[in-house]
Amino acid sequence: MVPRWWPSQCHSSDHHGTRMVAIVVPWRRWLVWYQGGGHCGATAVTTMVPRWWPSRCRGSSHTATIPLALPSPQSVTGTFCPAHEDSALVSCGLDRGRFLLSDVPFPGSTPVLLKRPSFCPAKRLGERPELPLPAELRGRGVAAGVAVLLRASTGRILLTRRASTLSIFPNIWVPPGGHVEPGEELLAVGLRELEEETGLRLPAGTFSWGTLGLWESLYPPMLSRGLPRRHHVVTYLLLRSDEPHAQLEARMRPNESEVSAYAWLEPPVLAAIAATGDEVKGLGGVPSALPATISITELSGGSASSTRLPTATLLATAPARGEDVERVSTGTKFALGLCLGSQGRP
Repeated sequence: MVPRWWPSQCHSSDHHGTRMVAIVVPWRRWLVWYQGGGHCGATAVTTMVPRWWPSRCRGSSHTATIPLALPSPQSVTGTFCPAHEDSALVSCGLDRGRFLLSDVPFPGSTPVLLKRPSFCPAKRLGERPELPLPAELRGRGVAAGVAVLLRASTGRILLTRRASTLSIFPNIWVPPGGHVEPGEELLAVGLRELEEETGLRLPAGTFSWGTLGLWESLYPPMLSRGLPRRHHVVTYLLLRSDEPHAQLEARMRPNESEVSAYAWLEPPVLAAIAATGDEVKGLGGVPSALPATISITELSGGSASSTRLPTATLLATAPARGEDVERVSTGTKFALGLCLGSQGRP
């Protein structure tokens, strides 16, 4: 299914188990996600109208039928910005369960910053065509996700540490979030994932919200740790609660299969985390203005206990090689920068 304002000559078919889609589009460049069901098994289709079409067909009112197939990993951000840049301003929106990106506004769309890390594996793969990709990796496509920064009235923001048993980004600090299910609105995804992971339900009328930005995420996050097995574009939302963090925490019942710890972090710590950006160097120093440790809540066997975590752990950056370390995800740092007003537009 495609947007209502597109021509109706759109159709889809299946060919030898691979979903093939034909879309009739105007002479513009579009990215389209077709979301599949399930969390771990979510699949999608991503494509674009070739860049050279507008220049060859400028002024034409005709449309073209484009056959689409699941592509090999390629950088979504790179579709909208030059190869040497890592961010672009795009228009995004949902239409009947489909997540759309475009370099031009369309009905119901929102302008937003799309960014990838400088070490994005899809970007690096584009620079190294000699690297062969197994068929199962070439056919995965891009899935849509949502993550929510929940900010209490006291100014603190909730981050959670992913369980060590998870197959993607174990032991990494992130906001609650997950896949977009077919037909879901972005806010509904964020609220659902917040409740599923933390047990926290926000009553209607007790919060406001807005879109922060889009982040291109692959796992493993670097080619030095292997070829990418998962590829997402994550929409970061900011939820501003009318309640203080202590009141929110009293209602939390975290899901230990997904969350091993959580923390309500103060603005100075959040600003220091955001300032580390997407640097690749491992553990860094702690600014003298920050405490040496911060309070977190550890979860184990159905019980919760307060403990102290070295602040340096949250300021760690992704190591270039070897095993990953406990740290705040690079995408989360990007979102925190936007939330705190320290990140500019391209």
